[in-house]
Amino acid sequence: MKKITPLLLLILLFSGSTFAQQNKAFAAGEFFKFKITYGIVNAGIATMELKEVQYDGKKVLHAKGHGYTTGVTKFFFKVNDDYQSYFNKNTNVPYRFIRKINEGGYTKNQEGFFNHDNATVLVKDYEKMEEKTYSITDNVQDIVSSFYYLRNHPKINSLKQGEDLEIDMFFDGEVFKFKLKYQGKENIRTKFGTIESMKFTPYVQAGRVFKAQESLTVWVSADENKVPLRIKATLLVGSLSADLDAYRGLKYKLKIK
Repeated sequence: MKKITPLLLLILLFSGSTFAQQNKAFAAGEFFKFKITYGIVNAGIATMELKEVQYDGKKVLHAKGHGYTTGVTKFFFKVNDDYQSYFNKNTNVPYRFIRKINEGGYTKNQEGFFNHDNATVLVKDYEKMEEKTYSITDNVQDIVSSFYYLRNHPKINSLKQGEDLEIDMFFDGEVFKFKLKYQGKENIRTKFGTIESMKFTPYVQAGRVFKAQESLTVWVSADENKVPLRIKATLLVGSLSADLDAYRGLKYKLKIK
């Protein structure tokens, strides 16, 4: 697993497989805001926004994720992360990604351009002033397009408890497999009311950031939207959680019990 930040957790944990699909769960204009806490401390905010834009002569979806520390946390470890993706409205195939981050002085400023016909991605590193081309697999997703893909996964509504989903994801110069297990349905209490959710456990690398391979739990709404509702992570030091704090522009009305 790569370097983990609150925004990266949010994006990674809703990643899915990569078969062609039709967009049913979301539409341009959607917006999410998440409140991140570390233990009992308010640690940060993460947002995800989706718009329709023109890219390379066609209409595509442009997703932007922004994560940043707040309050006293920013004085100890300041984070300001910007993750973006341009992807096909119907198939979710990514065309371009942007990664511009500052995490306690650790910075990156990169842009990637996918060529699916040649099975490559050209990554431009603006800090190092260099370009490099990497090989990719069929139907690979970038980290932000993956966030949206799972919500339309062809198996999402027929999963059985204990089944796994797996993705080929390009990140940090390589394609790696990210897998998560479906744990069944669960009603959870949110600031909006009680919502029936689908519960997942992503597999992560134990020993660097997380206590164990199954140290993460994520909940998404079990309705047509598949809205990300909550994340809980048990870290080597302390625990991290993120809860949906605001939303707008859902394709369907959120089902609240």
